[in-house]
Amino acid sequence: MDDYTSHDALGLAGLVRSGQVSAGELVEAAIARIEQLDPAINAVVTRDFEGARALAKAPLPAGPFTGVPFLVKDFGIGVAGWRCTSGSRFCADVVDTADTGLTTRFREAGVVLLGRGASSEYGIVGNVETSQFGPTRNPWNPRHIAGGSSGGSAAAVAAGIVPMAHASDGLGSIRIPAACCGLVGMKPTRNRVPNLPDGFDYAMGFCVDHVVTRSVRDSAAMLDAIGLPEPGSPYAVPAKAGAYLDEVARGPGKLRIRWSAETPSGAPIDPEVQAALAHTAAALAALGHDVREDTLGADHRAIARARAPVSAANFAAGMRRVIERVGREPREDELEPMTWAALQGSRAVTGEQAFYGYQELRVLTRQVVEKFDHFDVYLCPVMSTPPPEIGFSDPASVTPRDLGKKQMALFPFCALFNFTGQPSLSLPLGMSASGLPIGLMFTGRYADEATLYRLAGQLETELPWAQRRPQVWA
Repeated sequence: MDDYTSHDALGLAGLVRSGQVSAGELVEAAIARIEQLDPAINAVVTRDFEGARALAKAPLPAGPFTGVPFLVKDFGIGVAGWRCTSGSRFCADVVDTADTGLTTRFREAGVVLLGRGASSEYGIVGNVETSQFGPTRNPWNPRHIAGGSSGGSAAAVAAGIVPMAHASDGLGSIRIPAACCGLVGMKPTRNRVPNLPDGFDYAMGFCVDHVVTRSVRDSAAMLDAIGLPEPGSPYAVPAKAGAYLDEVARGPGKLRIRWSAETPSGAPIDPEVQAALAHTAAALAALGHDVREDTLGADHRAIARARAPVSAANFAAGMRRVIERVGREPREDELEPMTWAALQGSRAVTGEQAFYGYQELRVLTRQVVEKFDHFDVYLCPVMSTPPPEIGFSDPASVTPRDLGKKQMALFPFCALFNFTGQPSLSLPLGMSASGLPIGLMFTGRYADEATLYRLAGQLETELPWAQRRPQVWA
């Protein structure tokens, strides 16, 4: 179908419901675009075209996205019969025997699974350049990164291969690739989307799942579909007042918005990112919001000290599960240098260190959450610069120490809100002079995705991005 890329996911599903197109035609359109475009961006690392064709011919669930082609990330959720490499040579032959809970929810929403989008190795790096598959490239300029760890999903959506795709976020891995690729990327509230009944409480709720999309309404409608209670969850799903899709069209009213470019290190951000932030703040004020420059006052050094043993212990536990699946320990040449160093170091963390760090995080992040008693939304950049070139943060060629420093400098803003558990949303509101997207991040009160979706709906209308097209486009 010639106008496939002119519709978002809800639009395509509407065409299927009305009988104007079939699910099979949508699948063929997506397959054609994978074959045409993926050689330029290297986004899709597992393909199940025949399985997708068979699904499209069978009766599909009557969900909000019935018949819409969809990718899942190559990390974190299982799809029966598909390999899940987690971006690693060590897991090259790992095959899932069953769908995990979130995969079931995606299927119930009506999507047709086509394949997997590339991930960085075990989601560690905020960029996808793996020894297993090579670099995933940015459709806006293939010399530049697509972000990570959900970079394959983001690149495929930005190029028009699929209208939305699964992504997950432990330290920014939804918001970073959304910012790099000019997409909408909502990190939901902690525990909003449980991956159960067969999943587990990975990262104590710091890591969350959702999607990257081109439209705000697709993001909202998918969160309505998958953000549901699960009886086996160790935590209650945070309550919401109503459907997020309804919120997108509802005016946000006059919001109290605070904004800042302050980085944890105090280092300045790129002038183009600073200009995009200031322009967005001015636009928000012109729309009638109460907009003031102010910082959160977070103790970033203390938070970094507290999170280090927590993240390390979580990684060690996650790798233990991987090793149990593979049936042996990895060799050093099967892991990227950053991953190998992280595994060796993480195994030295004691239970006392991990739990003390977790307790400290709870205290420190509570202080941040309480700041939101005095305003509604906090605005900052997603990244300190526009997307850098391929190779800047290549985990195979940059030493682990230098890679860690580059990551901290490039992505200083995102991780805090994984630890506070608050919803945090990247919107494609800026462009660099060289034509690369710049994402701005809006963070709301705990469990208040509704306010963010209302504001995002307003900005999508007032500062539209839908007509922008990258170099690699279907």
